[in-house]
Amino acid sequence: MRKHLDKLCDYRRYCWNQGLALWNAMYDESLIMDDKKLYPNERKVRNTLVADKADWQYNLSARCLQLAISDLGKAWQNFFNKALPDWGMPHFKSKKEPRQGFKTDRAKVVNGKLRLDKPRGVKEWADIKMVGAKSLEGDLKVVSVFHENNKYWATLPFGVNVTKKPATNFKTAVDVNVGHMNYTEGKVNTYPKRLRKLYERIKHYQRQLARKRIVNGKEASQSNNYLVTKAKLQRDYRKATNIQHDLIQKFTTKLINENDTVVIEDLAVKNMQMSHVASKGLQRSMFGYFRQVLTYKCEWYGRKLILADRIYPSTQRCSDCGHIKTKEDKITLAGNQKHHTKHNEYICYECGAVMDRDENAVQNLLALA
Repeated sequence: MRKHLDKLCDYRRYCWNQGLALWNAMYDESLIMDDKKLYPNERKVRNTLVADKADWQYNLSARCLQLAISDLGKAWQNFFNKALPDWGMPHFKSKKEPRQGFKTDRAKVVNGKLRLDKPRGVKEWADIKMVGAKSLEGDLKVVSVFHENNKYWATLPFGVNVTKKPATNFKTAVDVNVGHMNYTEGKVNTYPKRLRKLYERIKHYQRQLARKRIVNGKEASQSNNYLVTKAKLQRDYRKATNIQHDLIQKFTTKLINENDTVVIEDLAVKNMQMSHVASKGLQRSMFGYFRQVLTYKCEWYGRKLILADRIYPSTQRCSDCGHIKTKEDKITLAGNQKHHTKHNEYICYECGAVMDRDENAVQNLLALA
């Protein structure tokens, strides 16, 4: 089954790359011919690839190709929405990437085992044992199977009936920052001590791999020590991601359970990544993932999500009198040089109010509710 799973991972990558190359070719042709009717779309690309299938492709799952092109079409749609956290043009997949996978919508869970759709002409086919998913109920949707760090993982999305949460008559606002999030009831640390230790270990493994590449060049990746270190790096990256996702999931669930209305900022995260140092902190704070999770949970449970406009002066506005700082009075990442204030201080020069900068921003966002 390992061999069959690896073949399906390779086939998914092959279908994606073939579809992306065909998509680009169709788009270039439409520009040369100046004909909008020649624009590529999911249906055109899929039908062309199905019509040109080679003999060996019939021995692999047909749904693998269909779902790969479906995801490619969604990727092109997302390319025109810059508000998405992973915004960017679709790129070709590489066999050197640490994670390889495929999707199928014909999988079943039978007696606590995962049963995938059997390709044509394959005799040795068996159900796959699973750990951590024994009693699952619901309508199983598109299953994603991927291979990483010499282990196989599967995401099993089930369609269930979600009931609306009862009204609480409370509202809250969240001000996201690098390393923590402030809201009306307090503060949540998104960069705990255990996460800092993991990133220190990740930095250590990255330096080890870099030294091996400098000394041995391209032959470094062929050594056993390099592969062992790379596996440790992937393991720690996975642990760090799991910790971050767990924090965001629990925090968003708390917000949904306790409040009817939630106000957050509509941040331009891509524009905020001014340097590699800032980019690293923003990426680890997971602003985009927080907004994504909070959005779909509000839709599920009937809560109201308010996005503050990007030009809304939540940081510069005084929550007591409404005075907005301008020009030299503005607070920056280093505070204010003119008035010699610190980064986390907010002093209103109109009414004299003194408060924490983040708490002031939360109150300004809360006023929008």
